[in-house]
Amino acid sequence: MGRRSKVPVSRPDHTICPHCESREMDSSGLSVARCRGCGTVLKGGMLETLWQLAALSKGLGRHACECGHPEMRLLSDGVRHCPACGAEVLPALRVRV
Repeated sequence: MGRRSKVPVSRPDHTICPHCESREMDSSGLSVARCRGCGTVLKGGMLETLWQLAALSKGLGRHACECGHPEMRLLSDGVRHCPACGAEVLPALRVRV
């Protein structure tokens, strides 16, 4: 199994560009930010959404359920099961080309 490369992660005080995913966004006002690397500009609702996503609690599990339960359980057959609402998520099929 190969090692995964580290991808920068946005935090409330450190927003990574969603376009190039490699450089930090410089905020030039309350609702405008520009990427230091690729020059992408985000403003308004898109930037606010990115900030809200970065501010989400890190206490949630790796696979939170849409019902709000913090973590779905991984079953032996690869299905994820929510103990709160009973929802299940099937594993993605991998197709070799």
